[in-house]
Amino acid sequence: MNLTLKIWRQKNASAKGAFVTYSLDNVSPEMSFLEMLDALNKKLVEDDKDPVAFDHDCREGICGSCGMYINGHPHGPVPAITTCHLSMRYFNDGDTIWIEPWRAKPFPVIKDLIVDRSAFDKIQIAGGFISINTGAAPEANSIPVKRIKSDEAFDTAICIGCGACVAACKNASAMLFVSAKISQFALLPQGRAEARERVRSMVEKMDELGFGNCSNTGACEAECPKKIKLTSIARLYREYYKAY
Repeated sequence: MNLTLKIWRQKNASAKGAFVTYSLDNVSPEMSFLEMLDALNKKLVEDDKDPVAFDHDCREGICGSCGMYINGHPHGPVPAITTCHLSMRYFNDGDTIWIEPWRAKPFPVIKDLIVDRSAFDKIQIAGGFISINTGAAPEANSIPVKRIKSDEAFDTAICIGCGACVAACKNASAMLFVSAKISQFALLPQGRAEARERVRSMVEKMDELGFGNCSNTGACEAECPKKIKLTSIARLYREYYKAY
């Protein structure tokens, strides 16, 4: 495939960015999207030009660091996958692909397609943990947990903190991320001891960092690569009301 790439280039957080057009030929449909960017960067380096900076780590859909806007969608037009799992077979010969970083004030651009997502780390540090000493692994049946509750806790614990929910939301809300991190503890007895302190601390930190509030449009759920549900946000509200 021969592609035209419109890529956001920005030297640093304070510099003014702009879209730059690149042509890339002989792109294999078997490539992943990141492999396609690797091929572009190889070409740029050979031409003695600055390669495009983009985030990645595991390339297995686990870490979430590969997030970027692709044709107006966080992680690209295919639902329930991360950018590193997006295959070039979903694009056609002659396509023009627009690639840009997350757009949110709490996620300032570091360079090109890389944004600073340390705001999520700060929210997690504020209360996304259990501080009691659990000691050795307990007997599995010593604390009975209903199957439906454990399944729901797991469904929220799979959040990878990629920031797609923030990027998709018109208010740059982090409610889906925060609700997932709160829900995974709120649903289990081990997390109940600190439930009130946790939800107050994490929501206050989220507001302090400048994330917007939820508008219930559902864009976050639609773009989440792990399909975290809006019901997690409803649970966050219930936990928050009970904390006061």
